[in-house]
Amino acid sequence: MSQSQIDLEAFRNFEKTTHDRLAESYHDAFSAVTNRAIEPLLRAAHVRDGTRLLDVATGPGTLAAKAAQCGARVIGIDIAPAMIALAHTLHPHLDFREGSAEDLPFAPSSFDAVVSGFGVGHFSKPERVLAEFARVLVPKGRVALSWWDGFGKNRINGIFFEAINELGISAPGALPAGPAVDRFSDPNEFAAVLRTAGFEVAGINYISFSHPLKSVDELWDLALGSFVRVSTVIGAQTADVQQQIRVKVEQIAQQYASANGLQIPIAFRVIAGIR
Repeated sequence: MSQSQIDLEAFRNFEKTTHDRLAESYHDAFSAVTNRAIEPLLRAAHVRDGTRLLDVATGPGTLAAKAAQCGARVIGIDIAPAMIALAHTLHPHLDFREGSAEDLPFAPSSFDAVVSGFGVGHFSKPERVLAEFARVLVPKGRVALSWWDGFGKNRINGIFFEAINELGISAPGALPAGPAVDRFSDPNEFAAVLRTAGFEVAGINYISFSHPLKSVDELWDLALGSFVRVSTVIGAQTADVQQQIRVKVEQIAQQYASANGLQIPIAFRVIAGIR
């Protein structure tokens, strides 16, 4: 879908309000997965003692806290007030601020590094966001971003998109038109957008592992409490249609059954750039 077909303001407001709604459950259910990107992101950004670091789409602030333990002088920013409130609660000694990645409230050359864990696919204007990253970085400053591999490899998301697509379900009244969720699953597209913003691509790291879950019930609850678009589509359906999705998810998930429940394949990339 082209940018001209997307109501960018409506999509941004949707992302803000939905992340507000999911802040607590996202942290409780999904952090065990997303936290696996923290160390690769900090390495890719060359974060060390004294680094002036901006963590964009900071969420509950876990990456920012880890960076601070490394001696970085870190600021976390997020569009969702509930995420910022949670970050303040969990890490009261750190600097967290509410704000848009598309209009960062910082002067040029304010940071040595910018990181964003799983944020780029949620931005309504990713090219604008990366231009902002370049603006607030010092010359030769580093950016590091993570995003999911395609649905066929990153199955914790892919199972649900597969089920919804197979059943032909949508929620046009609840889910505004937005950028393709798997746009940055293509490493060439990921790198191209970085280059367009003026960055030299400094490396792409591929991470994959299996995430254990006790049951399909746990997988279902994780998705409804963590996945912005999936939870919105499912929540907009009748109880009967929701049950159809639940049955389809269970059918697909059985291929990952193990002696102790499920082993769900996870895959994502971390891309680094130099301004």
